[in-house]
Order: sequence, then C-alpha cells, then structure tokens
Amino acid sequence: MSEEFASADGLRAEFAELERQLAQPDVHADAARVRRIGRRYAELTPIVSALTELDVLDADLAAARELATEDTTFAAEAEQLEQRRGRLTERLVLLLAPRDPNDSSDALIEIKSGEGGEESALFAGDLLRMYTRYAETQGWKTEVLDAQETDLGGYRTLTVAVKAGGAGAPERMPYARLKFEGGVHRVQRVPVTESQGRIHTSAAGVLVMPEVEETEVEIADGDLRIDVFRSSGPGGQGVNTTDSAVRITHLPTGVVVSCQNERSQLQNREQAMRMLRARLAALAAEQAASEASAARRSQVRTVDRAERIRTYNFPENRFADHRIGFKSHDLDQVLAGGLDPVITALQAAEVAERLAAR
Repeated sequence: MSEEFASADGLRAEFAELERQLAQPDVHADAARVRRIGRRYAELTPIVSALTELDVLDADLAAARELATEDTTFAAEAEQLEQRRGRLTERLVLLLAPRDPNDSSDALIEIKSGEGGEESALFAGDLLRMYTRYAETQGWKTEVLDAQETDLGGYRTLTVAVKAGGAGAPERMPYARLKFEGGVHRVQRVPVTESQGRIHTSAAGVLVMPEVEETEVEIADGDLRIDVFRSSGPGGQGVNTTDSAVRITHLPTGVVVSCQNERSQLQNREQAMRMLRARLAALAAEQAASEASAARRSQVRTVDRAERIRTYNFPENRFADHRIGFKSHDLDQVLAGGLDPVITALQAAEVAERLAAR
C-alpha cells in the first residue's frame, strides 16, 4: 500500500479491536456501549472494505504490469486496473474526509412557529409531517417528545426524536442527513385564515441536535430546577387534569426544556432530560465551533435559527435552499418527504468544503 493512506494500519487495528469487543458477551450487557461501538464499527466498515479492495487491486496491478513487459496483451488489463484504482482512490478520499463526529447519531428536531401567528404554527405542522414522511422513506422511527398545539391544529413548538433502526453508514444516519434543516424556513402561501386570497409570508425555526446518551453529558442534580404544572392544549380530552407536565431549567446555562405529552410526571421528566442533554451538547458544540477556524464555523450555520435557509412557495410549487442555490418546482413532493435531492446536494457541498479546508 502506498503512503497516500497513511492511517490505514491504524484504522484496521481499530476495526479489529471493535470486532473483538462486539464478539464478547459481557459487552452486550451495556446497551449504551454496544450502540457506541456499533456506530463506530459501521463507520469503519466501508473504509476497511475499500482499503482491502485497494490492497488486492494493487497486487493485481503490479502483476499485470510485470507480465505486460513480456506479453503486450496484459497492457490493456493493467490500464483497466489503473482506472479502477483511480475510482477507488477517489471513493477512499471521500470516506476519509474530515467528518462531523455526530454524523453517526440519531437526531432531535425542534420546530418553533415564528412570525406569522397561526399560519406559522400551521406551517410548523407541515414541517413535522415532511420530516416524519422523510423518516419513513429512510426506515427510521419518529417519536414526538413534546408538542404545544394551537386551536387550528398547528404547533407553537414541538420536539421530535428521529431514530435509525440500528447502526449504519454515517452519511445515512439521521443526524448526518437532517442537520442541514437547522435554520429559518419561510413559507409563502394563502393562509387558511385569509378571507381575501392574499399571499402571506411567514416562517418557522428549526433546530437539529444529535441525540446524546446519558453517559455522554454529565449533569449535576444541583444544577437543575424542576417545576411541575398542569398540561395545556387546545382543549378536549388531550388536556391533563393532573400536574404531570415538567419544566427543567439548567441553572448554569439558563437552558429551559419542558415536556407535557406523556401521562405521568416521571415519563415527562425522562423525555425532558433527553431534550436537555441534546440542547447542552449542541450549545457546547456551537461554542467550540465559534472559537475554531472558519472551516468549522460553517457547521454553526446548520443550527442557527437566525439564518433563513429555505423558501416554500406554494403558488409556484417552488422549493429553494438559499445556501447552495438549490431550486425545484416539486414542492408538493418535498412536503411529502422527498428531501433526498436537496439533502444529498447539501452533503456533497459539506464534503467539498471539508476537503478544501484540509
């Protein structure tokens, strides 16, 4: 193997060690550890496979070149092997490109209505359905952790967890695909509340965070203020009659999360803690990125609600992502979960940026 992939031996050794750990029964007694090992194993699998293929290809190429000195018929084979090697090398460069360490994680999506009142709340509901349907196309599961509905069926705020069925290639995991959704989503359409048929512009904010294991973020009990209250909602049987809703304030940072969807106070507290861990991890990552180089700052934009990233124009059936100049006239399909084209384009732009910053 040439020196172009100098880290190959270290990656192979790490992969072998992960394989050894996964074969040990006692490791599977710790679910969090198994998930952590499994995710790293899934991340390394395509890299190690490509490195192994490259070793075989290099051996075949060396043999073909040697034979070509005695028999010219092997020259064509050597040329084909060189072309295959070039394509494989390009794939390895992409696989080994600097990567967001959270790409292998599941995700939490927080959606909040913004300017536009009830219309914005209804649009937040449209975004929830879009992400839920997209998750279905990927074979992921979604779970609404908390939601504050409006009288017309919209959402003032909601948080949904998106989980993969198991460990997979990092670029296909929930956070790696959905992290680009963070920002301001603008909608242009005639609201259901508009009697004169005028087009209005409103917006909703989206924040995407990697889901964090309990062992990954240390939170002292003394840093928390926990309040319980009665759930509120648009009315009817969905409103609890007991003080089961939970609001948790992290005193050192001022981060506040609340949950009222579950029937019991204990369940709401568990869900709120999931949200708090993710918020604190995202806050720490944002602070670290803001202190790093310009190459790292690009990641902050994916979770900055102050930046308008998308426009959804209903009259023209137009969908636009302003960060990469992506436009299409299939808004109906996008809202039905057809996000793959824009997400794939955003991932490609991120990889190109990371390679350029090396």
